[in-house]
Amino acid sequence: MACWVSVLSLACMGSLLCCVQASPCPLLPMPSKVTEYTCSSPSLQEFPTGFSEDTRQISIEFTNISWIDVNALVGLDKLMELHLSNNKLRSLPDGLFRDLRKLVALDLTNNLLEDLPPGIFRNSSALMQLALRGNLLATLRPSWFHPLERLDALDLSNNQLKDVPPFCFSKLENLTYLDLSFNFLQTLTPQILEGLTHLEKLDLEGNHLWSITDGTFRGAPNLKFLFLQNNTLASLSAELFKPLNHLEMLDVSNNKLNSLEPHFSSQATKLSLDLSNNPWTCDYHMSALVTWAKQSAVSLFAEPQTTCDSPKDLEGQVVTSLLPSTFDSC
Repeated sequence: MACWVSVLSLACMGSLLCCVQASPCPLLPMPSKVTEYTCSSPSLQEFPTGFSEDTRQISIEFTNISWIDVNALVGLDKLMELHLSNNKLRSLPDGLFRDLRKLVALDLTNNLLEDLPPGIFRNSSALMQLALRGNLLATLRPSWFHPLERLDALDLSNNQLKDVPPFCFSKLENLTYLDLSFNFLQTLTPQILEGLTHLEKLDLEGNHLWSITDGTFRGAPNLKFLFLQNNTLASLSAELFKPLNHLEMLDVSNNKLNSLEPHFSSQATKLSLDLSNNPWTCDYHMSALVTWAKQSAVSLFAEPQTTCDSPKDLEGQVVTSLLPSTFDSC
């Protein structure tokens, strides 16, 4: 299974704005004709001031900044992109983004954020891309996301999340990409995905998921790519994926599944599955799944790693290499 590159690699958005090229950091104040400021010096410990009011993009990354004054971005009402990844930020003041009404991309990846003020994004309704990956967030506040009705991509991966509050994302009707991978989530319920009617990619890899409630994906009927690999799932409801008429990729590899009898939508005609590295029981249920996959032209990834765990005489056999009569004898 190829690794997916997050659509929230915000530092590489190919901006055509006029920019400053300097090392390690450009001098401030900036000339009015300069619209982009970039600094990635580890020696920088205080957030700079003196940006031109025409600034469109600020990238301050890989520094030792641990704090930003609440007025640091005042007057920058033309700012569209703010990249603050790989710093030492432990908190952000409420009101920091109050003037940034045109901000469309915000990257806070790989900082030390444990929480954010409840109303931090109250004036950020233009935001389309938000990356909070690689922080220390243990709890999500629905108030962060409710103003962000234009948000298209949200990356919350590599945090400390154990659950997601009900209806936390319910206002994000335009969201197409949600990354919750590598957290500590244990269960999924329908309330978590409620309102995500345009969601196409959902990444839940590397959590502690052991249960997904039937009906969970009804709130996200346009899902195309669903990643559930590297969890502890031992069973999945037969009807769980049926609402997903557009599903193209389902990865359930590296779980604890021994049987799977999914009822996929007849409209999901481009389906690919990764079933590898599960302790499959090779009986008539598995025979039915394999037969259906072949008849429906479903692509199976990592077939050599999709093997029988039981019965004993089939242990280690590649599932797709077995004849139907082999299953029938089990």
